[in-house]
Amino acid sequence: MNELNILLKKLIRTGTGRVRYAMAMIGLSVALLLILAAVQIQVNYKELLEGKQNKDSVANFLVINKILTDQNIGKAVLKQEEIDDIQAQPFTEAIGVLQTSRFKASIQSSSNVFPFYTDIAFESVPDVFLDVNTKEWNWDENSAYVPIIVPGMFLDIYNFQFSLSQGLPQLTREVVKMIFFNVNVYSADGTTRVFKGKVVGFSDRISSLLIPQSFMNYANTLYGKKSSSSPSRIIIRTKDPGHPDLISYLKQKQLTTDQDKTRFSKYRQIVEMAVSITGVTGLILFLFALLIFSLFIQLTISSCKEEIQLLISLGASPSQLKSFLIRQFFPSNISIVVGSLLMISMLQYGLAKFLERQSAFISALISPVTLGISILILIIIFIQYQRSIQKNIQNNGINN
Repeated sequence: MNELNILLKKLIRTGTGRVRYAMAMIGLSVALLLILAAVQIQVNYKELLEGKQNKDSVANFLVINKILTDQNIGKAVLKQEEIDDIQAQPFTEAIGVLQTSRFKASIQSSSNVFPFYTDIAFESVPDVFLDVNTKEWNWDENSAYVPIIVPGMFLDIYNFQFSLSQGLPQLTREVVKMIFFNVNVYSADGTTRVFKGKVVGFSDRISSLLIPQSFMNYANTLYGKKSSSSPSRIIIRTKDPGHPDLISYLKQKQLTTDQDKTRFSKYRQIVEMAVSITGVTGLILFLFALLIFSLFIQLTISSCKEEIQLLISLGASPSQLKSFLIRQFFPSNISIVVGSLLMISMLQYGLAKFLERQSAFISALISPVTLGISILILIIIFIQYQRSIQKNIQNNGINN
């Protein structure tokens, strides 16, 4: 058997055999890198979108309303069947109604030290949709004041625009939370009820003045005008605000939301297409590499058919020949897979550290899915080698 080993090694590693072998190795290496990279990118992409560390408490909540047109001015409300349809969509995890105040109201300072007055409108939303956690968020008829949540951008507008133009002092969030003011609620008969009000938090999720639902129900019942109870806006929680299905649904139903939260939909489609192309390219190269290896095995066996027949007639068996060829070809494929995994691991570690600096998080280790795919590929290669060797031995008439 040693003579057979020496003979086959010389045939494989010289002349055209060596060139074909090198081509097959290079093709398989590139194919494996592309396939494993495509798998790992998909895993990373899913982790970025759905991982707990990457959950965006602002972006994952969308306030939705109808697109205002000349045809629906004054009646751009959401009917119950429309709300039910949105709730039934796979991208909707939870849904809440933004209830609008039906009473006229204003707020004004309770002292002359810091005078201000403005008409105002309130909204309320189920507490689970709030991004402000405070024990002060409750109200009943015995409460000392009405807690109010203000959009964070309102304070920015005041500090960097209004206060500068009016010569008023700039205010921090902590200072605003210390100020009590009057909330004037006007009834339909012209009387005014004055409540104490206080800002208890700032929301980056909902861009309206929020009050507790208990106060909203109380004031709407006693002071509100009789009007349609259908809401004009709702809020939904979704796993992926940039999902193409969500964007397509909103467009089809003539609904709109904060464009900043959905603008990545177009980029997502491009990324998914690039990943798919990478995976398909890797698969084609993988099949091409297997074909080259199969042809290489066929040519190797055919070129030394007479020598192999002679060695078999001297006592070597076809099973010994198959065992030798497997040992000769297959270990190099293990090296290719291990090398590809090491390369992907280094790239994964570097990418994880880079994204961490951007406040995005993925695992620094390659996914078990990627590892599983590499093992599956090795099994496919081994089976292909066995079949190819068996077939070519039989085709060349090498039998016991």
